[in-house]
Formats: sequence, structure tokens, C-alpha cells
Amino acid sequence: MTTRDTIIAAADKYIREIGYNAFSYKDISNSVGIRTASIHYYFPAKSDLGVATIQYHMAQLEAIQQELANAAPLDRLLWFLQNYSRINAENKVCLVGALSTAFNTLDEPIQQELRLFAESVLNWITGILADGQREGTFHFGTAPRTKAMMVITNMLAIVQLARLTGAADIERVQKAIIEELTKQAI
Repeated sequence: MTTRDTIIAAADKYIREIGYNAFSYKDISNSVGIRTASIHYYFPAKSDLGVATIQYHMAQLEAIQQELANAAPLDRLLWFLQNYSRINAENKVCLVGALSTAFNTLDEPIQQELRLFAESVLNWITGILADGQREGTFHFGTAPRTKAMMVITNMLAIVQLARLTGAADIERVQKAIIEELTKQAI
């Protein structure tokens, strides 16, 4: 892992555990064991680091999309849902959830990158749901994009709420989403 990647990983950890506005370059310096000047070399401003962190997640999303491109819609959706169980197990929240709560305090470049990332996730889930609806796996009466918003917002909320109520609630919500989508109307 390069120094740049190590810095991004540390920023990602802080963003998803305590929030973007709650950490400084000094925190990263202490946790990574490099001077703050080294961080400024790679990321002159904190917003540069924020953008790079989002871009890292975008690259991960693109890799997963390619890896799962030929998978059945249900398998792709299950991967998405189970990712939130992994996030919870790491005692984190997802990047979109972490940054969207601080959205009004973020610099414009981070806001723009976050919008792009959120739209990419939304488009991916919309596509999964539309594919599943076309092949008869998923059954829902709303537009696929609206249903995708419902699925995503459920997962964003439950991963945070489960910090209070327990991880079992994440599994309950995931199961309910799948049951609702795969149940045929009578």
C-alpha cells in the first residue's frame, strides 16, 4: 500500500467512524505515523482528501459492478444488502451516510463527488431492480428508481439505527426487503 493509499484509508476510517468534520490531518498523522507535511504533499487541502476518499469508493463500486455483471439480479442485490452487514461489523457507517449528514458543511468539490457517487449507487440498484422485474424475480409497483431509493434509504438508516438496537435488526430489514421484492401479488 502506498503512502497515499494509507492516508486515504485512514481518512476513510475516520469519516465512517466519527465523521468528516471530527478529524484533522494531525489525527491521521498520529494514526499512520507520518508528518502532517507528508499528508499535505498528497492532499494540500482536506477537501482534496475527501474527494480522493470518495473516488476510492467509486473505484470499489465499479470493480464490484464488473465482478457481478453476469450475476442474477437477486445475487447482486444480496451482495449490496450484505455489504451493510459488513459495514456494521466494522462499527462503521457507509460513506454516503457519513458524508450526507455533514453535506452542508462540506466544500463544493466534496459535495459534487458525493453526488456522483450516490447517483452511481442509485443507478446500480435501479438497474438491478429493473433487471429483476423484467425477468420476474422482483415484484413491485413503483418505478425501479423509486424502489431503489427505498432500498438504499432503508439500508442507510438501519446501519446507523442498529448501533442502538443491534445487528440483528439489519438482518431483519434485509430479509424483509428480499421477501417484499420476491413476493408475487395475488
